[in-house]
Amino acid sequence: MKMLYLECNMGAAGDMLMGALLELLPAPDEFVERFNRLGIPGVTLEREVSVKCGITGTHMAVRVNGVEEESLDEHAHIHEHEHTHGHEHVHEHGCAHGHGHTYEHTHEHVHASMQEIQHVIWGLPLTAKVQEDAIAVYSLIAEAESHAHGVPVTEIHFHEVGTMDAVADVVGVCMLLEELAPETVVASPVCTGFGKVRCAHGILPVPAPATAWLLRGVPTYGGSIEGEMCTPTGAALLKHFVTEFTSMPVMRVQRIGYGMGKKEFPSANCIRAMLGEQEQPMEDILELCCNLDDMTPEGMGFVTELLMEEGALDVYTTPVQMKKNRPGWVLSCMCRQADKDRFLELIFRHTTTLGIREYVCRRYGLEREMVSRETSWGIVRVKRSSGYGASREKAEYEDLARIAREQNMTLEQVRNACLYEK
Repeated sequence: MKMLYLECNMGAAGDMLMGALLELLPAPDEFVERFNRLGIPGVTLEREVSVKCGITGTHMAVRVNGVEEESLDEHAHIHEHEHTHGHEHVHEHGCAHGHGHTYEHTHEHVHASMQEIQHVIWGLPLTAKVQEDAIAVYSLIAEAESHAHGVPVTEIHFHEVGTMDAVADVVGVCMLLEELAPETVVASPVCTGFGKVRCAHGILPVPAPATAWLLRGVPTYGGSIEGEMCTPTGAALLKHFVTEFTSMPVMRVQRIGYGMGKKEFPSANCIRAMLGEQEQPMEDILELCCNLDDMTPEGMGFVTELLMEEGALDVYTTPVQMKKNRPGWVLSCMCRQADKDRFLELIFRHTTTLGIREYVCRRYGLEREMVSRETSWGIVRVKRSSGYGASREKAEYEDLARIAREQNMTLEQVRNACLYEK
């Protein structure tokens, strides 16, 4: 399975995500040229080489009307003016952001509503999927700002220049993810930074209210660097695309990309993206166990067969020496978590145990498929499995046993003959 893993140890911002994903492409300059032909009003994109703590990566410089608005990837907040229509206006502000953004607020009050942003995105020559993803991400940002400022989404207005900068980041990330086409996107827990940031209109806690609202349900931590490490745009992109936030899973990494922020820290100010193959998704299963010293072998055989017929993943017994020097068995039943109650009931009903132990096990598995092979004696089913550098196949016992009985052959003779008849 094709997997993208995002390492967010220094937070997340739209330009950093775009830079990291761009490095995963075989021809990044072609993507930049294609992006610049989209016609986002006033926007040009430039790929710049950046070095942080000795690591070379990519910084994506988004320029609006020739100027790189360095703070505009950050969150917005309400700035009240004497406007006759009474709407609240949202400016992509100028906090001293952890990625090095600063912004001098000007009073050219041109604004765009969420509906106008949608019209801009729908008007770009993008695939339907990229348009839908971009609007969904921007809708998350608008909802977060609406919640933070206590006004309806319809009354949220974004500063036009800042909007084009953020639209560029969002559209760029959506385009890159469509091109990379991972089957699943996983990210590390997100570093938010800590403390407070001074903005053009006051002091905000970190994470900022909109960012905190977007990251509900996501594992986050403050980290060791004071300042704002995760922006609303970065948070919204993660929220929309990431299916799981966890430590790096088992995967075969094929390509690595580094998306750089602008400010210098003791730690490399970057997002790292890793694209590769996950051999088989991990699965948590249950092992239900009980000790038995007062059941007959017939009873043990019956319950073992019954549990397998009911869909247990595996059932086995282990001989043990129990209290009062009684020989006994440990009955172990492997099942999926969703089936726990059903198997607890079956074990209690069909054994003499008074208690069952539960263990959660993390299972790794090979990819499996069943194929049919034509032989001189008819069809034989063969189970193939592969993954983690291993590859094997095995003929089904029932088919081999049937042929052995019919042909008066040993099981080993049939197995060897079937293996050679490929």
